[in-house]
Amino acid sequence: MPSIQCIVVTPEKTALETTAEFIALPLADGEMGIGENHAPVIGRLGYGEMRIVSEGQTQRLYVDGGFVQIADNVVSILTGKAIPPSDIDIVQAETQLVEASKAIAPTDELAAIKTRNIEQACNQIRVAKRSAN
Repeated sequence: MPSIQCIVVTPEKTALETTAEFIALPLADGEMGIGENHAPVIGRLGYGEMRIVSEGQTQRLYVDGGFVQIADNVVSILTGKAIPPSDIDIVQAETQLVEASKAIAPTDELAAIKTRNIEQACNQIRVAKRSAN
């Protein structure tokens, strides 16, 4: 059976350390699927759902940006947050979305912050709702 070691680290803790058959990650420019013997990669994570398939079961986490390194069947992820969908506060994410959408962004820096806040909120809501179904 294919085997990939997966380690997810946040600033506070090691959020996950497991063995998987397949991993799907949100990247800054799309999604990446990772199977056994994947080519070495270093990439920038986006905001969204990470899926870890092991023994026919799929575990999901919301990851909040960061970086991924793939080498020698080890997937190392450094992210600001790794939240199980059941722990996402949808009301708080919806409030963040409304506030971010209303924010005035007269500079490029403020526009980037506004875009990031909207992406984070939308993806948290999407992950939580998808998992609830």
